[in-house]
Amino acid sequence: MEIFLATISAINDETRVKILRFIDKNGEVCVCDIEKSFEMIQSRISRHLKILKDAGFLRVERRGRWAYYSIRSPLDKFRQNILEEISYLDIKLPILDKGCKNE
Repeated sequence: MEIFLATISAINDETRVKILRFIDKNGEVCVCDIEKSFEMIQSRISRHLKILKDAGFLRVERRGRWAYYSIRSPLDKFRQNILEEISYLDIKLPILDKGCKNE
């Protein structure tokens, strides 16, 4: 029950649904590119990403000072179904802006 509620809670926010769809659409994305694309401050984006990661949707890989986020693989059937349902929503996503230096 706890896992179910944490998962539902994670997607009970429009910004997190958009971030999840954005990463699903674009593949592995640097946190700096997510910040720039969504035009949000780092602390706000990081909070959303942590919630999605803790709910089992995302994996993170650190490379130097940057964190790269992608959809966790394999996803369990429940989360996979959620991602599929989100893909059917009419969501206006920002364009991936790779303007930061992710060295």
